Amino acid sequence: MEANFRIPLGDWVEVGLDWLTTTLDGFFLLVRTVLVGAYDGLEWLLQAPPYWAIIVVFAAIAWWASGWKLGVGTAVGFLVIVGVNQWENAMNSLALVVIATVVAVVISIPLGIWAARSDRASAIIKPILDFMQTMPAMVYLIPALVMFRVGVVPGIVATIIFSMAPGVRFTELGIRGVDKEVVEAGHAFGSSPSKILRQIQLPLARPTIMAGVNQVIMLSLSMVVIAGMVGAGGLGGDVVASLSRIDAGFGFEAGIAVVILAIFLDRVTASFGTNATKKRSKK
Repeated sequence: MEANFRIPLGDWVEVGLDWLTTTLDGFFLLVRTVLVGAYDGLEWLLQAPPYWAIIVVFAAIAWWASGWKLGVGTAVGFLVIVGVNQWENAMNSLALVVIATVVAVVISIPLGIWAARSDRASAIIKPILDFMQTMPAMVYLIPALVMFRVGVVPGIVATIIFSMAPGVRFTELGIRGVDKEVVEAGHAFGSSPSKILRQIQLPLARPTIMAGVNQVIMLSLSMVVIAGMVGAGGLGGDVVASLSRIDAGFGFEAGIAVVILAIFLDRVTASFGTNATKKRSKK
């Protein structure tokens, strides 16, 4: 039995979007220009050199971060991407993920610090994060399309919104988890709150914060396919195309490239947090 009343929530959202696009059109144009410029620049940086040079750089980063096994595995993995003719798409997707991750981290870490230092801020931020994480990811594409038009920018914006919640939560958790006696010792020596944050809380919370960054990257990668639906291209575009053509082989090739990117980024970022923990234990 249907209710005899209806809350016009959808109408209110449409009115709000119309007001935003009309009032803040210049702001959205600026954001679009900045994101497109950053994406194009990073995409050029990843694609201008020969593929083997980029593979050597990635393998060196992996070797430095976690040892020769990850370095060799990285080289083999990216050679597989080249072998299935997905190198260009993989670099497009990597550029999208990197840009979205950087913006999400720049926003989420200060918010996490604010939430850790203020119970009131934490009480306000947590329900917003719950909403961001539970709302279906594809819903974010609709307002992003309205505000930024078809292309890579709606994909980046939707990815930022969807992926930033772990960065906020883990930053708050890490700072709140710092031993209070250590913080009190800093106060006893006359350190200012900002100095305690920079020299005590953030260094000790680094492993937890890096775990949050790792989750931001993984969620960003999970949005690659969805971003392909709005013209972002890359591996997501090929997955969407394979779905429309019911081409399992083509879809698997694009999917395995996503998996390789995910393993590389996951292992490298996770190793930074692990190394930070080891250094702290040695001290």
